[in-house]
Amino acid sequence: MSSITVLLAEDHQIVREGLRAMLNLETDIKVISEAENGRQAVELVAKVRPDVVVMDIAMPLLNGMEATRQILLAFPGTKVLILSAHSDDAYVAMVMAIGASGYLIKQTASHVLPEAIRAVHQGKTYFSPIIAKRRNHQKKKDRNQGELPGKAVTTLSAREMEVLQLIAEGKANKESADELQISVKTVEKHRQSLMDKLNIHDTAGLTRYAISMGIIENSVQVTII
Repeated sequence: MSSITVLLAEDHQIVREGLRAMLNLETDIKVISEAENGRQAVELVAKVRPDVVVMDIAMPLLNGMEATRQILLAFPGTKVLILSAHSDDAYVAMVMAIGASGYLIKQTASHVLPEAIRAVHQGKTYFSPIIAKRRNHQKKKDRNQGELPGKAVTTLSAREMEVLQLIAEGKANKESADELQISVKTVEKHRQSLMDKLNIHDTAGLTRYAISMGIIENSVQVTII
């Protein structure tokens, strides 16, 4: 029987090394590539076509939510399993609405990750026990709480999400243009569109929004207080 091929998308090298070492102990799972940011994850999926992507949410250049959306749009047969430090119901609702197959928190016991990979590869959904319990007991409430944040994110285009992340990371328009290989004028157009769609009209507000959506790490918040 062929192995389940896995791509690890995680910006912390020590975490990736730990995940790879753990998964290498499994006879039916093979880590075939690693990405340190969301943009690289999208590019590598196109190149190596893994069965399952284990995806962190908060990553540089392109966050895990937008990377997941782009991957599933281009390669709908690929399964994405979120592995994140965030356990809020809103995060779970957002990534599941995008099309992720499961959600694990990083505090989950190590034996759960291989189980989750096997499950999503078989077309099932899989959640950390604590998340599964909340969903089972408060399913209706969780759905109602998660709908609005999820819609707010998915109304933004892929390029707008990239520009939002770069703004929140403190990049000037010229830096964002260079990063995305587009003109400064186009960046400014996307920036204005973001403000109009989100009804947020300053950089600090956009940054707070990005933090609240898990697009960038919470530690960035100290720069806008």
